[in-house]
Amino acid sequence: MTFTSHMIEANGQTLHVKMAGPKGAPVILMLHGFPEYWASWAPVAEHFIESHRVVLPDQRGYNLSSKPAEIEAYETKHLVADMAALIEQISPDQKVTLCGHDWGASVAYALAMRHADKISHLVIANGVHPICFQKALMAGGAQTDASQYINYFCQPDVEHQLAGENFRRLLNMFEKFSAAPWLTDEIKAAYCTAWQGSGTVATMLNWYRASPMQVPKSGDAGQQLEITEAMREKYKISMPHLLLWGLQDVALLPEARTDLGEFAADLTVRENECSGHWILHEKPEWVANQVNEFVGR
Repeated sequence: MTFTSHMIEANGQTLHVKMAGPKGAPVILMLHGFPEYWASWAPVAEHFIESHRVVLPDQRGYNLSSKPAEIEAYETKHLVADMAALIEQISPDQKVTLCGHDWGASVAYALAMRHADKISHLVIANGVHPICFQKALMAGGAQTDASQYINYFCQPDVEHQLAGENFRRLLNMFEKFSAAPWLTDEIKAAYCTAWQGSGTVATMLNWYRASPMQVPKSGDAGQQLEITEAMREKYKISMPHLLLWGLQDVALLPEARTDLGEFAADLTVRENECSGHWILHEKPEWVANQVNEFVGR
């Protein structure tokens, strides 16, 4: 599959965007997570290039896109504004199908909440709705324990540890969160290239540092987060929503999606027992089939 590279000015940032498929076709916008870049969605995107215009950006702070140094530049409102501005350019007259994984899912959820007029379908692959996730974290159970890495990533200068030994710890993260037989030497080299550059790992980590999400320490007494009617309205997903979930994920557990139906009236959940957090790499054909069925229904 041949992707074309584009440098697009959006919301004051320069975004590196890969595209494929016929111009004028319906757009599928696919958002990567940490510590990935545009290529994480490529194995899925190749199944859509005959029928859709697939758009895979490097989000701010990643790979070839702008990397503002300030932590505040990675607040959700700015990440959402980037993608809203991108949609205005690539599909000004037609709603897009929006897909997100991991941190890309967080941006996709926020974009769906704030710019529902731009999105026809929302697809999330092993990602979490902010209220459901915060509720699971506050409960002080298994999800709280599994998310302690977030507090580690927020420590000062941890980027030097992650970048050391040719990014050994970042690469190990793939195998820590689920089996990674897909992680070939070629893919490892491509990721290391994407992480190169002074300050790149720091700007990637700034997504965590700018997040308002609170992760209690393991062993702290759990608390109950009450979901109010105002929260249901503010954080609702009004378009059809597909959640894809690899059950072998050890970073995001099923309890992190509890109560999602309270925010998404038109929700479809599909589980895959043989994949984990990196479901886009592990089961790209399965993901593509689920998305194709969902969008075409």
